[in-house]
Amino acid sequence: MTDAGAGGQGEGGFGGGGFGEGGAGEEAGPDWRREFAEEARSERPDLARLCLLVGAVADPAVTQADLDLAEIELDRLAGLVPYGTRGADAWIAALGELLGRREGFQGVTADYQRLESSLLHEVLKRRRGLPILLSVVWLEVARRAGAPVYGLGLPGHFVVGFGDPAELHLADPFAGGRPMTATDAELLVAGATGEALDPTMLRPATAPAIVLRILNNIRAWAAARPERSDVALWAVELSLLLPSHPARLRYERAELLVQRGDFLTGAAEMEAYATVMDAVEPSAAETIRQRAKAARARLN
Repeated sequence: MTDAGAGGQGEGGFGGGGFGEGGAGEEAGPDWRREFAEEARSERPDLARLCLLVGAVADPAVTQADLDLAEIELDRLAGLVPYGTRGADAWIAALGELLGRREGFQGVTADYQRLESSLLHEVLKRRRGLPILLSVVWLEVARRAGAPVYGLGLPGHFVVGFGDPAELHLADPFAGGRPMTATDAELLVAGATGEALDPTMLRPATAPAIVLRILNNIRAWAAARPERSDVALWAVELSLLLPSHPARLRYERAELLVQRGDFLTGAAEMEAYATVMDAVEPSAAETIRQRAKAARARLN
């Protein structure tokens, strides 16, 4: 089961606005995108805040009060973690009992078809979500409780680890916090990729990397639903606000703009991207220029 390209719902009130605008295209109110950009580029980006701002851009009904309530819920859950918990295995047991069993945070297959499964404020309400969002809940609750916790972005499935990353004390929040061994991780990777576990896969994920992976999931969901190009557009645009992102996302944004009828802006961005590509793939750059020309021609 993979968390790349999953999550979302085919209908509902979730939408998006233009690049650099406020939350979900609202004229007034908080500028969620600006806040996202500022947080993403801060010295120590706050994972919960970034995830909640993704939800604020996604859902025009979200208010600052909703974000505050989500933070309060994370604080409340952290306050329920037994005081004096020590050792990686003890942390896994304590969080599994609290979050997995008492509070009911876990995943089901249907969650892969819902946009809410990628939005932290909704996951906190529903107690359901993609592996990476459930892992975010674990990370934020454990961090607040003082646990030595980190996120681990294995291919196809996100999990959490406690203690020394070299010792692989892992838990799977999607399975309610089931403890995982090194062998479990190897089998998971083999099932997702057909290859052996590479040591580079075991590096703890940074907050911006986690958020980029969440946005990748949202983009992949929207790509399978052409009628939700609005969702694809804001997900790409938030990705571009992160300090590190694939350069090709700029071309993806240009394609989305053309798809949504903004031919001139899309063509201009294609041409700008082609200029970048000239130095590495001249033939690809020329193809992109031809697509830009075709986009401009659609105005005639």
